[in-house]
Amino acid sequence: MKKPKFKRILLKLSGEALVGKEGYGIDLKATRNIAEQVKEVYNLGVEVAIVIGGGNIFRATSVSGQGMERTSADYIGMLATLINSLTLRDALENNGLSCRIQSALEVGKLAEPCLGERAIEHLKEGRVVIFAGGTGNPYFTTDTAASLRAMEIHAEVILKATKVDGVYDSDPMKTKGARKFDRLSYLEVLSKNLKVMDAAAISLCRDNNLPIIVFNITTRGNIKKVILGGKIGTIVEEKK
Repeated sequence: MKKPKFKRILLKLSGEALVGKEGYGIDLKATRNIAEQVKEVYNLGVEVAIVIGGGNIFRATSVSGQGMERTSADYIGMLATLINSLTLRDALENNGLSCRIQSALEVGKLAEPCLGERAIEHLKEGRVVIFAGGTGNPYFTTDTAASLRAMEIHAEVILKATKVDGVYDSDPMKTKGARKFDRLSYLEVLSKNLKVMDAAAISLCRDNNLPIIVFNITTRGNIKKVILGGKIGTIVEEKK
């Protein structure tokens, strides 16, 4: 069997990854699918950290546009990520994995505080680490949180899980003949305004030369394919 291409990864999940056919909330079947895929790569000896969004429960940008104060909306969104993290932890533990949640918000009974060194210890001891609460600050997305946590734990790559098989020049769900990119530079993502991650997250990855692989998580086994170096999704990195 092929050896894993990466030893330590940061998996970035949107809240929508937990959504089933209802289009909102949490679908336990979808959550179990993610947990089973994580177990597959864990069994290869890969250390896995996860950042998950909260958009399946609450979208801060949407409600702030309707009149809610942005700071309050963002904190509610951070709490939504904690709900998703607790749900995912349950699914991971039901698959036999040891798991810890670290939160940027102080929720002592539910999660540890975010401490990079402690997270690294957990990973080395064979635990999956889920980072909740975004960055803990309003006006920052969970994309930026993913980039920040990846730096803190010295991850080798960010795996950005989506519902499409990579990055396109336009929405493939809406545009017939949309062009898929196999490889992009950070600058191309920023200059073309491609919706990979927000600009702050992309800039942070560029400054620290951290590659991003965008792929479709709804296809069973895709995380493992990425880890084993399969030609899947879109790679964002500094072009040589």
